Amino acid sequence: MSKVAFLFPGQGAQTVGMGRTIYETVPAARALFDQAAGLLGYNLAEVCFGGPEERLNSTVVSQPAIFVTSLAALESMKQTDTTTVSACEGAAGLSLGEYTALVFAGMMDFADGLRIVKQRGEAMQAAADATPSGMVSILGLEQTKVEEVCAKARAHGTVSIANLLGPGNIVVSGDKAALAAVEPLATEAGAMKCIPLAVAGAFHTEIMRPADEELAKALSQAELRPGRIPVWSNVDGQPHTDPAEMKEILVRQVVSPVLWEQSMRHMLGAGFDKFYEIGPGRVLAGLLKRIQRRVDCQNVQA
Repeated sequence: MSKVAFLFPGQGAQTVGMGRTIYETVPAARALFDQAAGLLGYNLAEVCFGGPEERLNSTVVSQPAIFVTSLAALESMKQTDTTTVSACEGAAGLSLGEYTALVFAGMMDFADGLRIVKQRGEAMQAAADATPSGMVSILGLEQTKVEEVCAKARAHGTVSIANLLGPGNIVVSGDKAALAAVEPLATEAGAMKCIPLAVAGAFHTEIMRPADEELAKALSQAELRPGRIPVWSNVDGQPHTDPAEMKEILVRQVVSPVLWEQSMRHMLGAGFDKFYEIGPGRVLAGLLKRIQRRVDCQNVQA
């Protein structure tokens, strides 16, 4: 019998039009979007379905949008495949997606989760505005080589590894001057490609301070409960169900590298052999296939 895990996407998975079909066909999904409008103070469904793209891609909107749309996709799955939802024994989410995983795991309710995600997005946007910065995906280099590239690029500014996504797929974050130096250095080191990411700033680095402090304040006002299933953390790649531990980890997550490959390897090592990526996009399924080619990962689209 398969051991089932759910994976939830992070920022960057958003596309204009996401969630429209389930909004129109699944009453429980529609209820989430309607509740979100009241909590956010604007019509999230309208932005998700019709854009404009520039607004949907902004950090302050994309984070709540992906959070709500992913949970709406989960509501759709509950109607069509209740058995699998009930059988799920573990969850993980990429960066922002960790909050979606926590709601699914019963550690956080929807309203608290959305409020915290909203404040997280605002705090991260403010930190990005304070220091012009960004992220670059480096393909085809191992971690030690990327670390060498970052060390050389630091002659121009601040840069460090932000996401360890899978073999030969590493994202670095830094200020604009340092990132400008990264591409030629990475190419010289043998990288296949360097791709600037469409994000507001250098997420998961020290540049995001004091967003972590703002998030700590938001989390202090939220009630987290023991998880009914474990959530594998981006920060340490380990499973967690303890509320106090999880609050501390979520604060660290803002300024710490995302250890996605490590999380997936630990889940595979724990016996998980059937995965579902729930929400917009197919990025996580692709990353998992690079880590374990034969693993079964299905997409539940929003």
